[in-house]
Amino acid sequence: MEIGHAGQHPPRKRRRLSGEKKYLVLEEVKAHPERKGEILRREGLFQADLKRIENAVKEAGIKALGQMRPGRKCVQEVPAEQYETLKREYEKQEKALAALTVEFMALKKKVNGE
Repeated sequence: MEIGHAGQHPPRKRRRLSGEKKYLVLEEVKAHPERKGEILRREGLFQADLKRIENAVKEAGIKALGQMRPGRKCVQEVPAEQYETLKREYEKQEKALAALTVEFMALKKKVNGE
């Protein structure tokens, strides 16, 4: 570390952390409060930075929870073509199931000797 002419340290360059990294730092500090100073020094952050991150996380959480609506989710619209295709497929499968049921009943009667 170089010391300037007046015996002062050169100004530290502040690190730019991604939102995800800031959140991870906050979680680490919450998990290990006894190591808070060490974590902040390692990341080049100050206590005020941590408080700002904590407030931002709290506000974002409240906003996200406020947008959630209780109850059932809205029914999504299905295009008419897709609905008709699925309806035809369903009816076809219903007919096939009915035919198989009739065959099964006939085979069951044969096996049981009725």
